[in-house]
Amino acid sequence: MPTDPNQLFADAYEWLHGNLAGFLRFDGERLPMRVAPLSDGHLAAPVMVAMLTAADLVLELPDDGDDDLHLMISLEPFDTRGEGGAWSDRWRAYHGQPEDVNWARLMIDAVKFRGHYIDGTMLMRANPLAAEESALCRRVNAEFMANLARYMAATTNRDAEAPVLVGVDPWGLDVRRRFEVVRVPAPSPWSDAAAVMATLQSA
Repeated sequence: MPTDPNQLFADAYEWLHGNLAGFLRFDGERLPMRVAPLSDGHLAAPVMVAMLTAADLVLELPDDGDDDLHLMISLEPFDTRGEGGAWSDRWRAYHGQPEDVNWARLMIDAVKFRGHYIDGTMLMRANPLAAEESALCRRVNAEFMANLARYMAATTNRDAEAPVLVGVDPWGLDVRRRFEVVRVPAPSPWSDAAAVMATLQSA
C-alpha cells in the first residue's frame, strides 16, 4: 500500500520531537548528540570543532535502525553573546549543562525515515506558539505541574515525579523528566496558549 506523504511527514515530525538524543556520524566518527528545537524550525546543539569542519553529517535519532530518523544536516556556528544566547539557553533547559563549548544551529537538508526520503526543510516547521511559549511554560510549571503529570501519564504511559515543561507547539509538549525529554502529543492541534491550558486543566 502506498505511504500517505502527509502522514509520513507528520510521523517524522513527531519522531524528531520525541527523540532529541541520538548519534552524529561524521568523518568516520559516530558520537552522541542531543539537540533542542528552536522556534524557527532549526535545531541547536553543542558541537566539537571537528564537527564544524566535516563535509557529511548524518544525525541518527535515536539510533541507526531502518525505522529510525536519519537527518542529513549542515551546521552553522553561532556566538552565545548575541541572539545565540537564547538558543544555547534553550538547549540547557532541555538537557542541562553541555560538555562542549562550541554551538551550532542545525539545518536539516534531507531526511530518511522508514525507507522514504523527505525534503529536510519540511521538518523545519516554525512554531506558531513561539510568542506565548515562555509564559505558558512558566505558568504550567508554577501552577499546573500535577495536571501536566496526569496528562503525560494518560497520553504516553510515562510518568515523572516533577515534570518540567520546556517546550510547546501546536502539535505537542516537550516535557523534561530526570533523564530525558518526553514528547507529549496534543489531542488535536492547539491554536493558542488558551487551548493548551484548557487541555491541561481538564486532565
